[in-house]
Amino acid sequence: MHHFFVAPEQINTGDNSVIITGQDVNHIKNVLRMKQGEELAVSNGQDGREYRCGILRMEEDRILCELRFIKEDNVELPCRIYLFQGLPKGDKMELIIQKAVELGVYSVIPLAAKRCVVKLDEKKAASRILRWQGISESAAKQSRRAIVPEVTKVSDFSSAVKWASRMAVKLIPYELAEDMTRTRQILGRLEPGQDVAVFIGPEGGFTEEEVRLASENGIEPVTLGKRILRTETAGLTVLSWIMYLLEG
Repeated sequence: MHHFFVAPEQINTGDNSVIITGQDVNHIKNVLRMKQGEELAVSNGQDGREYRCGILRMEEDRILCELRFIKEDNVELPCRIYLFQGLPKGDKMELIIQKAVELGVYSVIPLAAKRCVVKLDEKKAASRILRWQGISESAAKQSRRAIVPEVTKVSDFSSAVKWASRMAVKLIPYELAEDMTRTRQILGRLEPGQDVAVFIGPEGGFTEEEVRLASENGIEPVTLGKRILRTETAGLTVLSWIMYLLEG
């Protein structure tokens, strides 16, 4: 079933109506070629519900639907996971965002670490973030998320550390860290309702100074195993573990 996001005011449970506007109108009409009576699902990105609808009428700039029933099951993880991702080379960030959204991330924060090869000026950063947010929305639709995870503006390392220091569980995978038992213990402390920060370095990893600053602010260096993982693999590994622990 096709899934779309609408603003809360576009869902009216009083008269069982839903209005779809924007780019989704063209997609439904001309790409998916959906017809009157066909069923689709919408979410408002806030209440965790999925609203099942049937198409009543297609107009030039909007689609009118009848609300048939509300699916109450919340597909979101019980913890809010913030992925602080060091800016990678090429188009790796697109893959990371897509898969992180599928795995349940709450927000992705592009991180300008010292060893990042990619340097974005204000204009380029704004353009990239717009594209990355679109990828987040597409992945949220595909994976039937109840929200569209936010891709924030690019953050410098010290600002990111200050932000993450207030979260309940926070970790930074580091190639010089040891003892997988400690990694298990930290992840084992996860409880519903917590905010969780995961820091992932760029291709060259984090510097010793960055790891020291993180540690001084309560962000715990951990190992992900005996093998060195690529930047596009490391964050998804941690997210997979968290999903398993919270939904297992």
